[in-house]
Amino acid sequence: MNASIKVGIVGYGNLGKGVQKAIGQNPDLELVAIFTRRDPQQMPANSGARFEHISAAEQYIGKIDVMILCGGSATDLPEQTPQLASMFNTVDSFDTHAKIPEFFQEVNKAAMGGGHVSVISTGWDPGLFSMNRLLAEAILPEGKDYTFWGKGVSQGHSDAIRRVPGVKAGVQYTVPVEEVIDQIRSGETPELSTREKHRRDCFVVAEEGADQEQIRQTIVSMPNYFADYDTTVTFITQEELEAKHAGMPHGGFVIRSGITGNGSKQIVEFGLKLDSNPEFTASVLVSYARAAIRLSREGQQGAKTVFDIPLGYLSPKSAEELRSELL
Repeated sequence: MNASIKVGIVGYGNLGKGVQKAIGQNPDLELVAIFTRRDPQQMPANSGARFEHISAAEQYIGKIDVMILCGGSATDLPEQTPQLASMFNTVDSFDTHAKIPEFFQEVNKAAMGGGHVSVISTGWDPGLFSMNRLLAEAILPEGKDYTFWGKGVSQGHSDAIRRVPGVKAGVQYTVPVEEVIDQIRSGETPELSTREKHRRDCFVVAEEGADQEQIRQTIVSMPNYFADYDTTVTFITQEELEAKHAGMPHGGFVIRSGITGNGSKQIVEFGLKLDSNPEFTASVLVSYARAAIRLSREGQQGAKTVFDIPLGYLSPKSAEELRSELL
């Protein structure tokens, strides 16, 4: 690729900070500005970045090639992606699986209207896991696939713990059930309930004098979060929480078990083990920002998903280099 790709970041939470670091590892990308809903004057002066209020985005039309959107899927992205896709090429990590089809339609309309490319729902699930589900299903039409998440910190479930009366702080890990994974790797294709696939481990700092048994019961019986899982609650000190549970690890597996020919068992597996979920997701977004620009420079428009983008477009290397080095 020729000139460096000029990038804007929208949102400066864990994901936005991860994108900033990932841009630093890609010499063909250049960070122009970070857009925030907060007061730009209050942002960290030592970050080495220019901060702008989100309302100033329009002033950067023509100065930014692609906007990487780092807001949340619940309320930020449904509003921000269509709005910005009408002005810029964009990449986001919208991850509410059930709402992706309608989100795609909305973003596609805005991106087509502005003549831009908008890559939606990338990261690792949806994203890399989606690609591997498709690949394995296409190769093994007779089979069954399984997705496991963890071991890792679930931000939504950790937040739910912290809202329980008497809880001062807490974190929750989603943990795949190893025996079940071993069963699938051996070629079995069991029908699994929610409870059989994952368990939930909670580490809680209770307020002084709080009823720990009451807290435990409230957590393990919480509908939509813990009631359908085998859940353990371990009470620890604030110091232990900070020392042992401050990171944001995650990961998981996509496994497809199928048969070919006269019943030969075939298993396809893709796995991730991540020290930092937001930094890894950010790195995926950055590679898709490069792909979005390639598509845009070819004259393509509209919303795209990982299913629509050739893998070679993620790499800064030329097609010739890829054929000689990686094929």
